[in-house]
This record gives sequence, C-alpha cells and structure tokens, in this order.
Amino acid sequence: MATTNIELSAQPRADLGTGASRRLRRANKVPAVLYGGGGEPQNLELGHDQLWLALAHESTYARILNITIGKDPIKAVLKDVQRHPFRSIIMHIDLQRVNENEKLHMHVPMHFLHQDIAPGVKDGGIVSHHLSDVEIVCLPKDLPEFIEVDVGGLAMDGVLHLSDLKMPVGVQVVQLTHGHGHEHDLPVVSIHRPRVVEEAPVAAAAPAEGAAAPAAAPVAAPAADKPEKK
Repeated sequence: MATTNIELSAQPRADLGTGASRRLRRANKVPAVLYGGGGEPQNLELGHDQLWLALAHESTYARILNITIGKDPIKAVLKDVQRHPFRSIIMHIDLQRVNENEKLHMHVPMHFLHQDIAPGVKDGGIVSHHLSDVEIVCLPKDLPEFIEVDVGGLAMDGVLHLSDLKMPVGVQVVQLTHGHGHEHDLPVVSIHRPRVVEEAPVAAAAPAEGAAAPAAAPVAAPAADKPEKK
C-alpha cells in the first residue's frame, strides 16, 4: 500500500516558553518540535487551519509529510498531537525527520473487513475489537496508511491475534520482533455470543427514611367467654 504525501508549511520559531506558545495560538498558529534523522531538534510553528484539515484524515497519522520550512523542504512523520481538552484547538505537535535508510516505528490504524459475512456473526455472534491500531516497524518507502484485518472467515468464539495479520512486504509488527514471547501476541478481534443478563426479582421497596412503616395487618381480638348455661 503506497502512501500519498501531504504538504504542510512551517516557519522556524525562536520565541519559546509558555507565554510565547500562548501568543502563537492566539495568532492561529501551532507550536511544533522537529527532531531525529540525525539533525538537531528544531522549534517550528504551523498554521492551525491547514494542520486541522490534514489531521481530519485518519491516514495522516501514518503518512510521510512534506514540510516546507521557509524554503527548505523536508520529509517527516507525525509522532504526537496534543489537543485542548474541550475546545477544537491543536495545542502542540511533535514531528520526526524521515531518513529513507532508517526504519520507522509507527502506530498504524486497522481497517476491519467483511465483518457482516463472518460465520460467527451469521450464527448470532457479535464482533469485539480489542485493538484499533498496531505498532509497526518498516522503511519509509514501505509505510502503509492502514492494515487490513479480514474477519470474513472468523467463526463463533474465534479470535484473530497479531500473528494472524497479513502484513505488507517489508512491514513487521513490533510486538512480534526482538524475541518477544507469546504473551505479546495480543488478540485483535473476536466473535462471541452476546451475554444474556438475567433480571433479578424485584424486591419490595423499603420505606423512605423518616417515613412511617406500613401498618401491620389487624389481629382479631379473642372472643369473650360466654357464661355457662345452668
């Protein structure tokens, strides 16, 4: 899966600190840091609206970005995004330079295919997604925008693990490299029968605090002794 590049414009940023970052955001700019690739860390600023539109696309998080800094073009990948907790504002981003000969570690989204025709679903099961993305390692030229997960053959109580994923050529799952054991082969998706929740019998409501307890049923008084007939 070849990736499509995205174009972004940036400018060097000399004014640092919390106050400077706040002023940048008021000017509709986003502070950023560019690092890696054998170069020194560089502080940048990007236009908020351009960046916001780019980040609206899921694949941006796993694309090679063409960034023009002043007049100098570089290639980079997005490593971190900080957003305002409740406002539609990007607070800060981290970028990593791309070296065509150095492998990248990236989190790539997964796309789940053919869920509606899976035998387990046809038998009444429900699909559970245990992971939404996967960490991969590859050269920049092999970087996929997403990983396809085919659920079409999964039966009831079936599970697909990381080792079951079909990875593109040149791409490896990080958890399955460097001698990681079986415990790192995490489940990705499964199909199980829906749980049936039994309703407990409704108990009589207790009287509210301070309320008078319900009156007890009246007890019949014993009948008076009749005088014996003489």
